[in-house]
Amino acid sequence: MQSPQRPHRALLRQRGLTLVEAATVTAIVAVLIGVAAPSLHDTVLRRQVEGVAAQLETDLQLARAEAVARNKTVRMAFVRDASGSCYVLHTGAAGGCRCDGQGETRCMPGAEALRTVPLGAASPVQIRANSASMAFDATRGTVTPTGTLRVQSAAGSLHQIVNIMGRVRSCTPDGWLVGYRPC
Repeated sequence: MQSPQRPHRALLRQRGLTLVEAATVTAIVAVLIGVAAPSLHDTVLRRQVEGVAAQLETDLQLARAEAVARNKTVRMAFVRDASGSCYVLHTGAAGGCRCDGQGETRCMPGAEALRTVPLGAASPVQIRANSASMAFDATRGTVTPTGTLRVQSAAGSLHQIVNIMGRVRSCTPDGWLVGYRPC
């Protein structure tokens, strides 16, 4: 009589993960997420700053083009208060239109708002300007006064320097944004 064959040991082993293996994988994934999360936040913040700066540069060119097309002075006014920061492109006198971080724009008689860009207090990116407004002349195509517009976040900033011809040069004072000249 032959002895019954014993089941092979490999067949007896169950397949799957042990609790220790699962805990080890979970710990490694948690460490990797912890390392990657801050750099992901910085990357998102950089892209937000670059996006606002690109929109600002586009709107500066729009103001210049509108001044020539309408044959009248177009202004870009900058406001920063408790509600955030904003800018408004408008016709009319200096101070003819005012905006707030919530997107509300109020204009005096004789002034017309062309575009408003609000950045509420909760926005991680804010704009600061060294002048209250810039005027784009219709006949010469020049800007008065020239200025530096700072697009800022908690991590760093990007400066938009506007020359008398309305051209914009971007630079970073703190080296935070790679690919831009230092200021």
